[in-house]
Amino acid sequence: QVQLVETGGGLVQTGNSLRLSCGASGDTASLYSSAWFRQRPGKEREFVASIAGSGDFVDYSYSVMGRFTISRDNTKGTAFLQMDSLKPDDTAVYYCAADTYYPQRYYHVASNYRYWGPGTQVTVSP
Repeated sequence: QVQLVETGGGLVQTGNSLRLSCGASGDTASLYSSAWFRQRPGKEREFVASIAGSGDFVDYSYSVMGRFTISRDNTKGTAFLQMDSLKPDDTAVYYCAADTYYPQRYYHVASNYRYWGPGTQVTVSP
């Protein structure tokens, strides 16, 4: 089993940056992929970014491409999301997810990741 926990959320102003971390414990050696999803107020959970290994595959949603950077420590199974040029529309609860494989064609589908953290709130003020 694997346990994930997100840290690094908070309140920032428009244009500023935040770095989210996703710590992993348990059978971390089996993990191969990590992903970030978010749920904005009143909306469904949506894909943000995903990564396989230390960067074998990297994918982003169009809404964050060029502003967010995902990375991963393959030795620990931990993941990071560097968020720059934040906008009020980025306000959401951010969740990290992980699994033992990379769903190449369906990396954006939440159900393809077995392990999830409880989420961390990111609020961007105007």
